[in-house]
Amino acid sequence: MKEVSNLEKKEPIWTKPFVSLFFTNISVFIVFYGLVTTLPLYAIGVLNRTDEEAGLLMTVFLLSAIVVRPFTGKILDIAGKRKMLWIGLALYLICTVLYYFIQPFAGLLVLRFVQGIWFSIITTATLSIAADIVPITRRGAGLGYFSMSTNLAVVLGPLIALAVIQSYSFDVLFVVLSILMIVGVLTSLSAPAGVIPVKNDVKSKLSFGDLFEKRAVPVAFLGSLIALSYASVLSYLSIYAQEKGLLALASSFFLVFAAVMLLTRPFTGRLFDEKGPQYVIIPGFIFFAIGLVLLANMDSAISFLIAGAFVGFGYGALVPSFQTLAVQSTKHERSGYATATFFTFFDSGLAIGAFVLGLIALHFGYESVYLVSGALAFAVLILYMVIHRKKKHESLT
Repeated sequence: MKEVSNLEKKEPIWTKPFVSLFFTNISVFIVFYGLVTTLPLYAIGVLNRTDEEAGLLMTVFLLSAIVVRPFTGKILDIAGKRKMLWIGLALYLICTVLYYFIQPFAGLLVLRFVQGIWFSIITTATLSIAADIVPITRRGAGLGYFSMSTNLAVVLGPLIALAVIQSYSFDVLFVVLSILMIVGVLTSLSAPAGVIPVKNDVKSKLSFGDLFEKRAVPVAFLGSLIALSYASVLSYLSIYAQEKGLLALASSFFLVFAAVMLLTRPFTGRLFDEKGPQYVIIPGFIFFAIGLVLLANMDSAISFLIAGAFVGFGYGALVPSFQTLAVQSTKHERSGYATATFFTFFDSGLAIGAFVLGLIALHFGYESVYLVSGALAFAVLILYMVIHRKKKHESLT
């Protein structure tokens, strides 16, 4: 125990480069979650669009991220992770500012598509650089702590966005989000370069390995199924809360959601490194599924917030764990490819979920959306346990 203690002191996680990346990531995801939560309300209430058209704002954003994501690992290798991070942030900021000026729905769809491209590059770069600079022996805890920046944004984005549109207007919201992105750009200036890969001979054709990390695909596939379930919260919670007369509590839902994630993250990260991923992932699935089922059956403010606590614990345990497993599945210099592979699958799950669950909501109601999502989470838990048991058996034989 003494040796481990000394090792942790020699290899700190919260270095200056790590902290700068942490705050940059918060800014990016505050804008992302703030817009995801409020743009459907903007499309329906201000632009007089239907629920299905409002859902397109999420689908188009994720579509561009999915199309570009497989190429981001190669792009980061060729151009450099830090350079592409800065370029991506500058253009993501410009897109955020443009929400103030663009009102035609078709123009808004184009803007969402373009912003999704830079979102995919930025998020691949930040997580990849973070994976490069955290100590390898503490990667579970390190990437878990880094994911707290996303966890904070999960609550801060909707909290800020909903508070602004309820007290002021959508125009004020777009200004506030633009200012937050300027802060994110400034904090990125001290970001490190990350691991620079060894340059090989230039190939004339792209191979599968230039787009995906093969070893990360199984983990990424499970991540996509989690994302499919989570799309019910990300895309439809504000509309569902409004339908139930609880829109004023939507920000409180995300507050509880994030508080539970932040309080449990240090514990789950340490448990992941010391005991193994299954000790975090299995309880995570159980809590996540229960939270979604509770949402389907909520009939009061208290049940709404309790559901937020369950979903927060589950999501906070699952996503960082699968991100870490994806990075750990391959060589250190391939962290960018593993990260891109995970996010390609995860974004695909969100996009498919937003579309499929939207159809379920249209024909069967939002209660069915959360019941289906909860059932899927339980099914993925069983799939994970089968895969884990098979791997354990293979390692023993």
